[in-house]
Parts: sequence; C-alpha cells; structure tokens
Amino acid sequence: MPPLPLEVLPEPEVSHAGSVLIELGIILLVLAGLGRLAARIGIPSIPLYLLAGVLMGDGGLIPVSAGEEFLEVGAEIGVVLLLLLLGLEYSPQDLRNGLKSNWVAGLVDGLANGVPGFAVGLMLGWSPTASLLLAGVTYISSSGIIARLLDDFDRVANRETPVLLSILVMEDLVMAVFLPITGVLLVGATLAQGALAAGIALGLVFLAFVVSLRFSERISRLVHSHSRELLLLTVLGLTFLVAGLADAVQVSAAVGAFLLGLTLSGQVADDVRGLLPPLRDVFGGLFFVFFGLSIDPRDLIPVLLPALGLALVTAATKIATGVFAARRNGIGPKGQWRTGLSLIPRGEFSIVIAGLGVAAGIEPMLGPFSAAYVLILAVVGSLAMRFADRIPSPLKAPAARVPAGGRVVSRPPRT
Repeated sequence: MPPLPLEVLPEPEVSHAGSVLIELGIILLVLAGLGRLAARIGIPSIPLYLLAGVLMGDGGLIPVSAGEEFLEVGAEIGVVLLLLLLGLEYSPQDLRNGLKSNWVAGLVDGLANGVPGFAVGLMLGWSPTASLLLAGVTYISSSGIIARLLDDFDRVANRETPVLLSILVMEDLVMAVFLPITGVLLVGATLAQGALAAGIALGLVFLAFVVSLRFSERISRLVHSHSRELLLLTVLGLTFLVAGLADAVQVSAAVGAFLLGLTLSGQVADDVRGLLPPLRDVFGGLFFVFFGLSIDPRDLIPVLLPALGLALVTAATKIATGVFAARRNGIGPKGQWRTGLSLIPRGEFSIVIAGLGVAAGIEPMLGPFSAAYVLILAVVGSLAMRFADRIPSPLKAPAARVPAGGRVVSRPPRT
C-alpha cells in the first residue's frame, strides 16, 4: 500500500485584530520608553512622541498600517479628554470674564498670525483659497499640546493661564466660522451657504455656553454618583456625545468637551479630576503619535526652509500676542513671557485645515508644507514651555515707584 501523501498545512496568518494589537502594543511600549527617557533628561515627552510617529509612518523606519484606524479614533479621544479636564479647572463665569476682557487680544492674534500665512501662500504662487488655508494653519495654536503641557508643568493655577485659555477658546470659536466657510469655498458653493453653516455653528456654541452658565449645578447633581464606575461611564458618555454632536455641526469636538468641563462643578469635577488623568495621558500620547504618522519624512525636505522661515515669523508674532494679552490683564513680565511662549505650539487644528485643502486637491505642496511647519513649532513650542522661566526675556520689570517724599517704594512684580 503506497504511503499517503503528507498535506502541507499553510502557516497560520495573524488576524487583522491580532495585527492591530501587536502594533498597538509596540507603540505603547515605545511611548513608555520615550516617556522615561524624557523624564531622565528633563524635557517634555511630546516632541519625542511626535518624532516617534514620524519614524513609524509612511516613509519611516517602522511603518504602521494595521492599527491606523484605531489610532485615529484614539487620537481624537485624546484631544477630547485633554480639553475636558482643562474645562474642569474653570467656571463658566471665569471664561465669560476672560472672553470679555480679551476680545481685543483675540483680534490682534488673528491678524498677527493669519496675515503672514496668507502672504507667504501668495508669494509661493498659490491660489487665494490655498493661501487662506495656510493662514488658518499659522493662526491657530494647538489646544491639545498646550493643555497637556499646562498640566505637566503644574501651570494650570498660574495667574496668566486664564488669559491663555481665553485666547485658545477664541481661536477655537473662530474655527467654528472658518471651517464651514472654507469647506464651502473648496466645493464651489456660494458664500451665503458658508455663512449659514457658520451661523448655525456659532448659535449652538452660544446655546451650550448659556446652558453651562445657568444649569451647571443641576447638571452636576444629575451626573454625580458615589460609584466611580458609574461616574466614569456617565462622564465619558456625555463627553463623547457632546464632542460628537459638536463635530457634526462643524464646531470643534474639543470645544464641545471644554464646554462640558465648564458645566461640571463641585464634587463631580473634583472626582473626575482624580479619575481621568491616566486615561487622558494614554490617549493623549496616541494623539501625538498619530499626528506624527501623518507626516512622510521624504516630503519634508523640499519645503523645510520656507516652512522654517514662516515658523520663525509666526513664533515671534504669537509671543507678541501673548505678551500683549497678559499685559492688558495686569500680569507681570514673567507671566507675560510665559503666555507668549505658550502660544507657539501648532498642532491638531492646523493639520485638519491643511487636510481640507489636500483632500480638495487645490495645492499639492500645502500638505507637506503644513506638516513641516507644524512639526517645527510643536517641538519648539513644547521646549519653550518647558524652559520658559530659563529663556532670557526681553521684558523688564516696572521701575520702582518714587513718591513725592523721595522714598523709593519697591513692589514685587506680579508674575
């Protein structure tokens, strides 16, 4: 009897879920190692997370593809949790007073940082629409990066932080107008349609702000629970729901999460601040990695010099904006300097704006140029916030007051 032929079984293949878990495990271990390295050498971890993302993206040393969809969702969750926790630090009255006193600084911010981007776009021969998108890229600072670093460096309670926060919220509200209008322009619709979409978005933001002002205590009582599990499920469910609805009407999901954080107060806010930071840090790390994954290092080389030049100009204009806003609020020279340096980082919104133009195909260089620009200022801005008190400041403390009697009365400057 002839021997039966042996059937060679195919090697088992790793399922898609298995591939995602493997890549996610590698990414989290890389983040853990980079976080330890950053702590040991005394620098923020965010620049290392960004560079790790660049090295793991298309054209990098370790391409990541299977888990990209999960990382995209995780990155969005990271930004939402960052802004939720930042909103928990303030009351609606604090924000209302800040917006009222800083609207002039917000106008200066828009002109000083949007005009250079628009001008450089025209100088490069881009269309007015592409140049307008570049103006949006250069205008808006990164709420995600700044919120994370304020917490990392224990600066949430600083006197200048409410001023900084007011400017960031105004920028996000401007995006509620900017994104619908540019979206309409890119598809060739009428300006009236863009204005209608922007009006609806602003109306919903105003409604949410009124709700947070008038019903904060009632909502907090409804949300509160002595069970940590139920409290966490309730707050996360509300956060994702509000953020998703905000995004659906062309308002930033981060703005929605921030307004919800403002609404929660009292014991609920205290309990959530104790529960969410570890979750925020994990998903926040995924956000910065995912941002780096969107950058192909090979595309950065041709646009590096012009992006660097624009980054230097708009870093200076952001510093001037922060100094101007803090000075108007009676903050001392050290606080003014920290405010200016804290506005330098660009991030998630800038990439979203550039992505609109890339998807519409209006300018092939817009994507790489914006990526190089954002990467430069995300890294430089993170380091500037870390070493703000060590970077020499050109700002001088006010001279001592000399009364009529001739005796010098020295006053410590407000920092």
